[in-house]
Amino acid sequence: MTLDTLQAGASAKLLDIDPCNGLRLRLMEMGLTPGADVSVLRVAPFGDPIEILVRGTRLSIRKREAALIRCRTT
Repeated sequence: MTLDTLQAGASAKLLDIDPCNGLRLRLMEMGLTPGADVSVLRVAPFGDPIEILVRGTRLSIRKREAALIRCRTT
């Protein structure tokens, strides 16, 4: 499953980020690394952007970026 499919209030553990995409390094620098716990706080109207909590930091990421992040619900 990917992060963009989670609803507000859901929690997950990050598994990996699509290695074929140039955004991988930038997302990892923001704390989105394998093994990190993430919570979906809010999803904006029309599903974009998505506000998440990772490592104590609130981030807003685009739906297309969230689609690159594989996770497992907890």
